[in-house]
Amino acid sequence: MSLTFEDRRVTILGELEMEGKVQAHRLAQLLNVSTETIRRDLDRLEKEGKLRKVYGGAVKLRMELVEPPFLKRAQMMREEKAAIGKLAASLVREGETILLDNGTSTLEILVHLKDRTDVTVMTHSLPILNQAMEMFKGKIFFIGGEMNTTYQAATGPLTDQLLDQFKVNKAFISCGGISLADGITDYHLTEAAISRKMMQRAEETILLADHSKFGLSTFARVARLEEVSMLLTDSGCPKEWIETLHSLGVEALVAE
Repeated sequence: MSLTFEDRRVTILGELEMEGKVQAHRLAQLLNVSTETIRRDLDRLEKEGKLRKVYGGAVKLRMELVEPPFLKRAQMMREEKAAIGKLAASLVREGETILLDNGTSTLEILVHLKDRTDVTVMTHSLPILNQAMEMFKGKIFFIGGEMNTTYQAATGPLTDQLLDQFKVNKAFISCGGISLADGITDYHLTEAAISRKMMQRAEETILLADHSKFGLSTFARVARLEEVSMLLTDSGCPKEWIETLHSLGVEALVAE
């Protein structure tokens, strides 16, 4: 019995959620229909606002083509980020040194580490530094360099060189998007480069990503999914993603 449009729709959108993009010829093989049928399906889904057609297939529709300013991002998915931050903080052991990248999810970690005098925090993020100066009782290292007013963080060759001077226990990094096709991505090339360097300087890398990041590919590649030790997300993350991460050897924890 041939599949109805609604059946094909579920499969197409499911593939799009996992991969971030789909190819018409692959979908035709998967669903055992003609590429013309798939093209008509993609046309219909584009009109519904579910995707954007490109040559040979379609990509996931992005709500934001550029990353919102830091303060705006801090208000987005606030409850989810707070839960993820609390879970991340619970993984920091006594006496550890941790790296926090310039993310709004990593900012939440400090709230739950504020009384940990045994922990050392290192960051290149000005918002995280400011919050740490106000509330954190442990040791603070600022990884300086050229200050970028747009990112509100130190970036560039000097930041990279300073990171080379240290080896830490854990790096907590954020991202712009996660997809099977492109792995972990960020909106900015310089931020992606710093996240990669932090991964190199840490014994363990923990990725923080709320459910809105899954299935998205943004501008700059950070790393393959398999290169992180663990991923922390919220309860809105589809179970298919959790299963996929486990199959890749990445431990995935869900914050409640």
